[in-house]
Amino acid sequence: MLNPISFISKIFKSSNQNEIDKIQYLLKKINNLEDEISKLEDKDFPERTKLLKSKIAKDSINDEIMCEAFALVRESSKRQRGERHFDVQILGGIVLHQGKIAEMKTGEGKTITIALAAYLNSLSGKGVHIVTVNDYLAKRDCENMSKIYNFLGVSCGYINNNQDDEERLKNYSYDITYATNSELGFDYLKDNMKLSLNQIIQRKHYYAIVDEIDSCLIDEARTPLIISGQAEDTSKQYKAINKFIKQLSNSDYEIDEKDRTIMLTNTGIDNVENILSKTGILKNNNFYDPSNLHIVHHVNQGLKANFIFKKDKDYVVVDQKIKIIDEISGRILEGRRYADGLHQAIEAKENVKIEIENQTLASITYQNYFKLYNKLAGCTGTALTESQEFFEIYDLKVVSIPTNKKMIRNDHNDKIFRTENEKKSAIVDLILECNQKGQPVLVFTSSVDKSEVYSSLLRKKNIEHKVLNAKNHEKEAEIIANAGKLNSVIITTSISGRGVDIQLGGKKSSLNEVNNTLTTDEKAKVKSLGGLYVIGTERMESRRVDNQARGRSGRQGDEGNSIFFVSLEDDLMRIFGSESINKMLEKLGLKDGESIDHPWINKALERAQQKVEARNFDIRKSLLKFDNVLNDQRQVIFSQRKEILSTKEIDKFINKLLDDEVDELLKNKDKTLNLEKDKVLKSKFEVLLQNNDIEYLNKIFSSNRSEASQAIKDKFFEKRKLRISILSDIGNNDLEKKIFLQIIDLNWKNHIQYLEQLRQVIGLRSYGQRDPLVEYKKESFNLFENLLAKIRQDVIFLLLNIKIVNQRKQK
Repeated sequence: MLNPISFISKIFKSSNQNEIDKIQYLLKKINNLEDEISKLEDKDFPERTKLLKSKIAKDSINDEIMCEAFALVRESSKRQRGERHFDVQILGGIVLHQGKIAEMKTGEGKTITIALAAYLNSLSGKGVHIVTVNDYLAKRDCENMSKIYNFLGVSCGYINNNQDDEERLKNYSYDITYATNSELGFDYLKDNMKLSLNQIIQRKHYYAIVDEIDSCLIDEARTPLIISGQAEDTSKQYKAINKFIKQLSNSDYEIDEKDRTIMLTNTGIDNVENILSKTGILKNNNFYDPSNLHIVHHVNQGLKANFIFKKDKDYVVVDQKIKIIDEISGRILEGRRYADGLHQAIEAKENVKIEIENQTLASITYQNYFKLYNKLAGCTGTALTESQEFFEIYDLKVVSIPTNKKMIRNDHNDKIFRTENEKKSAIVDLILECNQKGQPVLVFTSSVDKSEVYSSLLRKKNIEHKVLNAKNHEKEAEIIANAGKLNSVIITTSISGRGVDIQLGGKKSSLNEVNNTLTTDEKAKVKSLGGLYVIGTERMESRRVDNQARGRSGRQGDEGNSIFFVSLEDDLMRIFGSESINKMLEKLGLKDGESIDHPWINKALERAQQKVEARNFDIRKSLLKFDNVLNDQRQVIFSQRKEILSTKEIDKFINKLLDDEVDELLKNKDKTLNLEKDKVLKSKFEVLLQNNDIEYLNKIFSSNRSEASQAIKDKFFEKRKLRISILSDIGNNDLEKKIFLQIIDLNWKNHIQYLEQLRQVIGLRSYGQRDPLVEYKKESFNLFENLLAKIRQDVIFLLLNIKIVNQRKQK
């Protein structure tokens, strides 16, 4: 009987091969141009760029232009960097230009592959963004590739965390800009909070190429980008709550490790009420009394901080500050703080200074930010396992590009142990065995604390090694680049070193021929030992992350080895797969102290990982569904802001608001018989007419719609005329524009807060057999209508009440 998995894989392979076959003719055309392009003089290249730009200005980018552009980049790379693009890199460049994901194995040269599509699309003059996983790579890739771009007459810049707006504006104005996903997203949000056009730094979103696209758009997509401002100081409450949480016993709470949630038990609630009542914090001796909701919030965050979030796994303490560790890369996320008071709760737990809690001013998910681009593409060594998500969320196809040389890395079956200690012992033995013969080893761990555990074990065996984790991540690139040196032993977290080329024998120095000769000799020696040995100390939550670790070895047809060690006490096994695997091990006869490697076990491990991947995909999809509701509203507000910023006729915008406000008022007037009985309506009449004389108000109220409308508008235009007499037309326009923008921003900020609160409680609707998402859509729509009405009313009311003081210079 035909194996269905084998059958499906054959169909998939042929589907992928079809994609490659479709573009082979373009590769031939590019190769046919090589002789002609190689005869050009250096000064001819910028001229050819100008010619291509003029062709694109008349027409869109066609195959003829693409082939010539790629041939120019290939020759430019040969002359400036001594690197000629392989045919497979040309294929990768074509896939990127088509707006797809090119899956290219580690070491296949993604950086110069990106240069092909970046140069071609920069010819439109609309700007190309190249997205990297960290600031170091943004700077490094820009500086390395600028030799190619500048030779061709194209400009290139990069965005880093420490740049001010002036530097950012300059770098965004270049033809090609390198930046991290977070810098791009934050700049977009900040631009939509600016009060004048000349403060905006980011160009339109034309084309983005995302390097390590799975890291940028999947691993980091569970957390939205948030710009925050300071809220009220509640540090004393966090300290007080933290003290009593440490008094709770295990029976007071229940932890769900899968979802990383914690809940008080009935006993726990009784104990909390008892403790808090004695301290005088609790009102009405009832924990869930509406007046105690802020206390419930503090307690919930305190419980998470103390019992869910672990030091040196989720965060580190550096210089008396709590710094978040990226759960996937093991890097410190500089400038990022946990939202909703969790960061403050952790600060209280670790007894460091509690920073004032932040309030969300603007937010967006990575998914919705990158959907702003007219064309999106990306590359990575590992995308096929997430191809469904890329297609569903971003409408991106994945095309697997063949390797330049055949992959000969030896991927060993996993070694399975019953206990953590047995596993550790076996890992150290393998490291020692490799080290004694000089074979370089790269050891991957899941967290900072585990990397330090293995470091301690190696020190006891007197094995010289380096530890790379969130505590010294600034040395990451240099350490990882030399992972292929003889006798090298590096312990690192998760997927550190993405984008860094590991060469057997170590990093070459282009300045020292003697060193290069030594490196070449060392490379031959390392190859003879079996190449770089990648050791995974446990299976990660995602098959893709494991594949990234494996991909550090066996680049460009080099020798290499990889293996994963697993114990039933690992988090993944314990939470997601332990029972079925334990039964399987019993059947296979595994005894204490023994390991086993068996295809059944590998399949069971894969199923456990698939469970986690599916769960994480659901989390990201859920986040996106809810953010899509907010995103529609965000686009309305942001587009309105842009119109206001760019208009020279702000008075027409505001006159339209005035018309709408008067119409709404008169609708309510027609429903009311007596003005004095409707206090809200009476108050609005007073403000709009700038008069609180009841006789006058009743006179206008009893007049017809046309007369009442005219009376209100006359008063508004009278106030405007007065402002103009003091400020001039230009001065008044600037004032009206700034007031309009500031009122939008203030109300939008409050609206985001309402939606965040709604999002937190909307899940409870499911208990009433109602779909939380549908309920959220309904309520957020009503809130948005109220927001637009409030913006309109606030602008009109403020312009009627504002007083301009004509200050004269004192003699």
